[in-house]
Amino acid sequence: ILTGRVALDQFKGLVACGGFSYGDVLGAGEGWAKTILFNDAARDSFQRFFHRPDSFTLGVCNGCQMVSNLKSLIPGADHWPRFVRNHSEQFEARFSLVRIEESPSVLLQGMAGSHMPIAVAHGEGRAEFTSATDAQAFSASSEVAMRYLDNHLNVTETYPANPNGSPMGITGVTSADGRVTIMMPHPERVCRAVTNSWHPEDWQEDGAWMRLFRNARRFVD
Repeated sequence: ILTGRVALDQFKGLVACGGFSYGDVLGAGEGWAKTILFNDAARDSFQRFFHRPDSFTLGVCNGCQMVSNLKSLIPGADHWPRFVRNHSEQFEARFSLVRIEESPSVLLQGMAGSHMPIAVAHGEGRAEFTSATDAQAFSASSEVAMRYLDNHLNVTETYPANPNGSPMGITGVTSADGRVTIMMPHPERVCRAVTNSWHPEDWQEDGAWMRLFRNARRFVD
């Protein structure tokens, strides 16, 4: 994209992945975003993509941090949080429990109300808002896509069920029209039954998170 060899105009889906994308350093997601924001051609390309009604975007982990820093280019993402250092000051790799919230996310359609285990692996996953008032207002909005739960299925801020200390358990958000969804946990790591450390006996090939990727396919069909 930076050199012009590839254009986002030819794609309908964009996934910003995790796994220490753009470097195994703190704040790598912000650095990744700045390569876009400070390059006129790349910035214009991403802005056109985000404004297209036929496009969707998923940001996971480091990609979540990156896309959150592009919110000035994304319609309906003005109140998104930043994702910063975990309260534990440690890299957290866990199998956590989350609840899918009712939201316009095109990737999470038909999943609201589900509580499912998911892999987490991050050092900077805490959602940070400009103020407690803004956090409360955002929490009450339809743009919250996912929250951490404790073992009693209650939304939690308590470690380790909430591995980073995000307020009100917020760990996934979506744009107002649902075409851009970002989350700190890794659904791609547990979308097959065999990649889950435990699963119900009646699961066959697919894990619960395969629905997210099928929703993406349905959106572009």
